[in-house]
Amino acid sequence: MKGPIFVALDTTDLERAKSLAARIRNHVGGLKLGLEFYSANGPDGVRAMGAFDLPIFLDLKLHDIPNTVAKAVQALSPLGPAILTVHAAGGLAMMEDAKAAAPRGTKVVGVSVLTSLDDDDLAATGIASDSHGQVARLTALSREAGLDGVVCSGREVAAAKELWPEGFFVVPGVRPADGGAGDQKRVVTPREALDSGASILVIGRPITQAADPDEAARAIEATL
Repeated sequence: MKGPIFVALDTTDLERAKSLAARIRNHVGGLKLGLEFYSANGPDGVRAMGAFDLPIFLDLKLHDIPNTVAKAVQALSPLGPAILTVHAAGGLAMMEDAKAAAPRGTKVVGVSVLTSLDDDDLAATGIASDSHGQVARLTALSREAGLDGVVCSGREVAAAKELWPEGFFVVPGVRPADGGAGDQKRVVTPREALDSGASILVIGRPITQAADPDEAARAIEATL
């Protein structure tokens, strides 16, 4: 991978995604394509973005019964994603089957606790522990399942890395020191996330909604 910054192209507009990728391609390490992009553009859209010769992080957060998730991963395999996400809350068997179905070159990572959730949100869904405890629990489960790593906020990544020193840690909800939090509740700066053990940083709006996305990407890169 060319660098730790993966830009979240969270758009349904393929042409906008291509335009952004063309502008920032020299200062980022990869492109993250999420559910809205895939729902609008499907496999052909992913292939189109692959033309920029950057690793593709396909962030679909698969979560279903083990057999269904395994078949979904098999169906996605021809796209050759560098990283693919499943929800760790789907359980041990689901994660084991997802990893077994993935191509050798694809890292399968378990989503622990979404960065849009805080402790009150977890409590509302019946989870008694706080976000740190839940991330630790799901990190241990992801490791047991044979996944490559987990997705967690920068506030939990140091603890997750302590539990799994060789794990691959994806940190979303990353914002520059002068950036707004948006709909994220557990945010850190890019430098803080890397220092805490992040393997890659997922950064969206601070780059994609900047007046000059390339300049924004370069400015963040310079802090690293």
